[in-house]
Amino acid sequence: MRVFLVDEHPMFRAGVRLELERTHDLELAGEAATEEEAVRELHGGSRPVPDVIVADFPLSRIREGDFVRTVGRLSEANAARLLVVSITESDEAVIAAMSAGARGFLGKTVPREHFLLAIRLVAAGGAVFGPAIAQRMQSYFSAFGDLPEQSGFSQLTLREREVLDLLARGCGNREIARRLFLAEKTVRNHVSHIFAKLNVSDRSMAVVLARNAGIGA
Repeated sequence: MRVFLVDEHPMFRAGVRLELERTHDLELAGEAATEEEAVRELHGGSRPVPDVIVADFPLSRIREGDFVRTVGRLSEANAARLLVVSITESDEAVIAAMSAGARGFLGKTVPREHFLLAIRLVAAGGAVFGPAIAQRMQSYFSAFGDLPEQSGFSQLTLREREVLDLLARGCGNREIARRLFLAEKTVRNHVSHIFAKLNVSDRSMAVVLARNAGIGA
């Protein structure tokens, strides 16, 4: 299985490179410090399409999904799958990565054997999340079981639906304000109204409800 690594820290890349060299079924297909550099490398034509891209989330625009779509276009039959490995495990980071198409999200302190297993599982089409993230996700989905079907969506205004759509795509308040030509304070007000109408307490729960309803897909 071929792995392409995207991370701005040379020491982390060196560590991953060493671990892959020790395995019999994984090989490093290339590496880059930024997503832009990775796209140039992958579009060069001299490298085989990787099975998995391991990327550090905070690099820049990974939440927009542009990088994932670019890699996917390289091969219709064998689009690379994305595994995010980050020092940040916040709800917003996880949601943004999932909105971009990530198949997994791990903290950088994950043990070596778990990291390698995650690559194999993602390459096989599975989804992998770190223990803390998986526990939070379980609590979110458990909470949704008590909500009536399509709860609150009919009460949303057109503008609130636009805001929710961008939330579900992984955008923060500042990005939403820029795209919709609104003040950040106005966006925060819209987000508060969305939470109230959907009967949720935070952004993570609102996003999962929205995506389950086909919003932000």
